[in-house]
Amino acid sequence: MASDSDVPPRERSRPGQRDLTAGPIGSTLIAFALPTLGSNILQSLNGSINAIWVGRFLGEGALAATSNANIIMFLMFGAVFGFGMAATILVGQSWGRRDVDGARRAFGSAIGLVLGASIVVGFAGWAFAPGILKALATPPEALAQAEAYLRVIFLGLPASMILVLMFMGLRGTGDSLTPLWFMGLSVVLDSGLNPVFILGLGPAPKMGIAGSATATLIANVVAVSALALYIRLRDLPLRLRGGEHRYILPSADLTKLIVAKGLPIGAQMLVISTAGLAMVGLVNRNGVDTTAAYGITQQLWAYVQMPAMAIGAAVSAMAAQNIGAGRWDRVSRITRSGLILNVALTGVMVGVVLWFDRTILGLFVAESSAALPIAQHISYIATWGFILFGATMVLFGIVRANGAVWGPLVSLAIAMFPVRLGIALALKPALGADALWWSFPAGSATTLILAGLYYRLGPWRKGRLVVPHEHEAQDQAHATLEPAGTLKPAG
Repeated sequence: MASDSDVPPRERSRPGQRDLTAGPIGSTLIAFALPTLGSNILQSLNGSINAIWVGRFLGEGALAATSNANIIMFLMFGAVFGFGMAATILVGQSWGRRDVDGARRAFGSAIGLVLGASIVVGFAGWAFAPGILKALATPPEALAQAEAYLRVIFLGLPASMILVLMFMGLRGTGDSLTPLWFMGLSVVLDSGLNPVFILGLGPAPKMGIAGSATATLIANVVAVSALALYIRLRDLPLRLRGGEHRYILPSADLTKLIVAKGLPIGAQMLVISTAGLAMVGLVNRNGVDTTAAYGITQQLWAYVQMPAMAIGAAVSAMAAQNIGAGRWDRVSRITRSGLILNVALTGVMVGVVLWFDRTILGLFVAESSAALPIAQHISYIATWGFILFGATMVLFGIVRANGAVWGPLVSLAIAMFPVRLGIALALKPALGADALWWSFPAGSATTLILAGLYYRLGPWRKGRLVVPHEHEAQDQAHATLEPAGTLKPAG
């Protein structure tokens, strides 16, 4: 078995880009995950700042409206996210085997598929937003505001999806720094423009809650345009030039591969968001204060799960590159390092958030708000379960790196519906609203058990993902590749 020193190092001609197939596992994982964690912090901070603007300027009703709208947005996001994740796996494995053209082909195909799907989903969501909100039993006093907010957010879906896809693709090549900078740009614009459009400052129109969504739309359009220009000017590995732009219209074989892997991944998102929608419907029946409390608790949870999401993304990118390079000896070590790092970072985050929960929750609503003690109670019951959630993200990230998508889907479906929603409904007569909050750690524990069984016993190590190349285009493509692009893995 080859050692790390036997693997020829890839040229690192661009800042921020890392070779994830060589070097020590632990330090490489930390160095790669930290910028991703930074991006997640910025993204969550952006959502929290926006929620503060909405809660302070427009009140609990508007806050409840954004809570309902955001869970629907997650549902729509999941409908197209799977294609991007599938392409990112292909990018990572292609990059690991030094097949630069394959990485660009997968990335271009994902751009075309995600852009088309997000446009369709965005317009459909705009049209059906009122019916969706009513089906969720959105409190009547929050319905009009939720509709105004949600419709603008749907219009911005294509830009937000392409921005996320570009971040994912860059991380697939070992670059987690560039996404951090452009996430920062998006956050500065979004959080800065929120009060401008909510209150109508200066020449801007006074739009109320729709102004918050408008700020998000503008920020994402500017960020994705700037990132596309940056990739082109800096000649980053995934840039498309000349004849490579045809990759945006993917071949039938590549489309079939991305869809075959992407649909189950998207279905995983849909399972989570559908369960979330059902939970929102149950929460809404407890009144606007409980709905607002649940909304601000979700803001708190966004921070708690940030280390887990960053580590999960990092281990997936590392595993994909190493699988592509044939370095299976490193994959189990990546898993072990990811689990240890999750317990350390997520455990610390849970402790900090629970210790300072009233201070943090008090940022979103006034000290006298009836929602504040309810939010504290929810946090005490459910927040610790994110340590289990983080371990699951590591295991799912590893198995998805080799295209294994059905095991995680089945595990999530069992944990979300028979377990989480079953507990919430079965125990509600005895525990009241507490049954809703206890269902979260119960679902997380179930998912972790099933994920561990699949990692140990499942067939995810079998198979090999290879981007299909158009035979007639290979000569032209190889003529424009970097030297590393023509290398093939040994063995």
